[in-house]
Amino acid sequence: MTDRLGDRLVTAREEGFVGRRRETAAFRALLAAGRGAVVYVHGPGGIGKTTLLHHFAQLARRAGRPAVRLEAAGVRSYEEELTERIPDRPDLVLLIDGLDDPRVARDTVHRELLPRLPADALVALAGRTAPPLSWRLDPAWQGLLRLLPLGPLDEADSRELLTRRGVPPAVQDQGLAFTRGHPLALALVADVAAHGGEAAGADPSPQIVRALLASLLEAVPTPLHRTALEASSQVLSTTEPLLAALLQVADARPYFDWLCGLSAVESGLRGVHPHDLVRDALDAELRWRDPERRAALHRRASAYYQRLFTQEDDRARQRAVLADFAYLHRDSPVVGPLLEPVARGAAGAARLDRLSVSPGPVSGGELVEACTIAAIHEGIEAARLVHDWSRRPEAETYTVRGPDGVAAGFYTLIELGGAPPADAPDAPDDPAVRAARGWLAEHGELRGGETALLVRFWMSRDEYQAVSPVQTLITLRLTHHYLTDHKPAVTLLPFADPEFWEPGCAYVDFARLPAADFTAAGRRFGMFVHDWRRVPALAWLAMLTERERAEDPFAVTPPAASDPLRVLDREEFAEAVRDALRGLVRADGLRDSPLLRTRLVAGRCAAGEAGPKERAAALREAVRAAAAALEASPQDRRAFRALHHTYLRPAGTQARAAELLRLPMTTYRRHLTAGVARLTELLWQEELEGGGPGAGEGDRPGGPPEVSRPE
Repeated sequence: MTDRLGDRLVTAREEGFVGRRRETAAFRALLAAGRGAVVYVHGPGGIGKTTLLHHFAQLARRAGRPAVRLEAAGVRSYEEELTERIPDRPDLVLLIDGLDDPRVARDTVHRELLPRLPADALVALAGRTAPPLSWRLDPAWQGLLRLLPLGPLDEADSRELLTRRGVPPAVQDQGLAFTRGHPLALALVADVAAHGGEAAGADPSPQIVRALLASLLEAVPTPLHRTALEASSQVLSTTEPLLAALLQVADARPYFDWLCGLSAVESGLRGVHPHDLVRDALDAELRWRDPERRAALHRRASAYYQRLFTQEDDRARQRAVLADFAYLHRDSPVVGPLLEPVARGAAGAARLDRLSVSPGPVSGGELVEACTIAAIHEGIEAARLVHDWSRRPEAETYTVRGPDGVAAGFYTLIELGGAPPADAPDAPDDPAVRAARGWLAEHGELRGGETALLVRFWMSRDEYQAVSPVQTLITLRLTHHYLTDHKPAVTLLPFADPEFWEPGCAYVDFARLPAADFTAAGRRFGMFVHDWRRVPALAWLAMLTERERAEDPFAVTPPAASDPLRVLDREEFAEAVRDALRGLVRADGLRDSPLLRTRLVAGRCAAGEAGPKERAAALREAVRAAAAALEASPQDRRAFRALHHTYLRPAGTQARAAELLRLPMTTYRRHLTAGVARLTELLWQEELEGGGPGAGEGDRPGGPPEVSRPE
C-alpha cells in the first residue's frame, strides 16, 4: 500500500513528541479502563495542547479505538458533526481542540454535545483556560471530569526537544535560558537555528518574539489594553491601583479585569503577572520597539512604590513593596546579579514568599538556631556574641525561616551611640562594636538622641553571605529597618567578602569604610557605611530610581542641597523653634530661621530644588502638623489651645489670649510653656529621624566618605 503524506506527517509528529509523561499515563489509564470520561487539557497558547491531543489520538488508534479530532473554530453545528463525523460507538474517542471561548465550552459542548455521546466515550477537550466553574461544581460531572493543566517542559525534556530538532548542544543553553521550557518557543528557536540564524542570544530576535506573542496572546481590544499588558511585564506583580498609576488613568478596573482573564496571566498573593515567557517576550519587544515607553513605565512604577512606602503605615505592604522596587533594577549589570532571586520574576518572588522573618527579636529555641548558624560559619565565639547580645536592650536578633519552619538564616542589629553607655559595663566585648564605636566617636557626629545601626551579623544557613533567596530577604528586611523602624542617622554594614559586594554597595550609596574594618575568628570583615542625614530615605529611593535607568549608574550622584544642612544641638534647636513661632504668621517671619537648613525642613522639600519660599512653607507645614498632633492628644489639648491663640492664630497679646481661654495669666503661661515644649519635642524627633527628597548636607568634616565608583 502506498504511503500517504498524511501518514508521514503523523509519524513525524509522533517521533518529535517529547515529555508529558504524566498526561500520557493518565490518558492510557482511561483508555484501558473503558469507561466514559472527559479530559480537559488547558494552558496558555503554544504550551503544547494541540500536540498533546494529536498524541492522544495516536494512543487511541493503537488501542484499536476510533479517534475523531475536531477544531472548535471549524464546527458550524455539533448536530451536523454528530450526524456526519462522530460515530455512535461505545469505544469512541473524541478530541476537540481550541475551546478558547468559555461560552462555547459551557453552552454548546457541555449542554448539547456531551450528553448525547455514548456513555463509555472518552472525550479530550483543550482550551486556554480551565473549564467553567459550573462544570467542576456539578455533581453529575464529579466522577467524569479530569483536569490536565499544562506547564512548561522540564530542562531534560527541553534539551531532548532541541536535540531532536537538530540544535547543537553547544548552543542549547542560550535557548533554554530564554524559552523557559515553553514548547512553542523551543520550536521557534530550533527553526531559527535550522535556517542558519542565532538560536538565541542575550536578547531573542524580534522574529521569535513576534511569533511568540502572536500565539501567546489573545486579541487586544484597544491600545490602552496593550499598554496594560506591557506594563504588567515591567513590574514584579500588578495590582489595580498600580495599573492605574502605570496607565495614568483614574479607573483601571476594566483593564485589570481584562488582564485577569488572559490565559497568559497568572494570579498570586501579590497580584497578577504574565507567565515568565510572556513577560520576557513582551519586555524584549518593548525594548526594541519603544524604549522610551519602557523607561516611562519604570519611572511611574518607581514613583508609585515610593508613594506607597511613605504614605502607608502597613508594614507588611511596605516590606513587599521593597521587593517590587528591587525588581525594577533587575537589568542593572551592577546589582542585577545580586538580586537574582527577585530578578527571576514570579518564580523568584514565590521562593521569597515561602520564607518568613520572625515578627520580633527571638529568644529561646529560635535564638539557639541563630547561634548554631553563627557557629557553623563564623565559629563558637560568634555564637557566644549572638547569645550575649540577645540579653542587651540595644540589640535584636531576627531569624529567617523556611517553609519547613526551620531557621534558614538570621541577622542581628545593634543600636550604637557615639560612646558606650555608662550603665553598660557588662556589654559583650565585640571587635565589630569596638571598631564601629571608634569611628563614630571620631567622625560620626551623633547628636543627642541620634543612633547608628550596626548590622552585626547577617547570614544564610546554607549559603552564608552569598547571593541567595535568604540573603535577598535579609537585604530587603534590613532596608525596611533603615527606612521605617529604627531610622538611624548612620548604618554600618560589614561583609566577609567586601571586594565582591563593593560594586553593589556603591550602587546603593554605601561607602567602603576601612577605618571600621575588624577581625573576628581570623577573618577580616570590611565595613560599609551610609549616612541617612546626608542622603535621607526619600532622597535615597529617588537616587536609586535615577540610577536604575541611567546608562552609567555611578554618574548619578546622591542628591545634595545647594547649601549644607545645619546641625543644631538640642538647645539651639529649641531656641530656633521659639523664634519660628514668633514669626510664624508674618509673611517674611521665617526668612532668617536657622530651621530652614535643617533635616526637619529638607525632609519635606523636593530634592535639592527648594528655594527660600518653599523652605519657609515647609517649616510652617511642619509646625502646624506638630500642633495638630497636640490637638489630637487629650493630654496635650490645653497646651495646644494656648499655642493656638498665641502663635497659630494669635489673639494679639498674651493678655488677650488668656482672656479668650478664660484662664488666669499664670495658668495660661504654664500651659503655653508646656505647649512650646511639647511642640519642640515633636519637631526635634522629626529632625532626628529626617527623611525626604531634599535632605542632604554636603561634606561634613570627618563625616562618612563619599561613595566612589568601584574599579
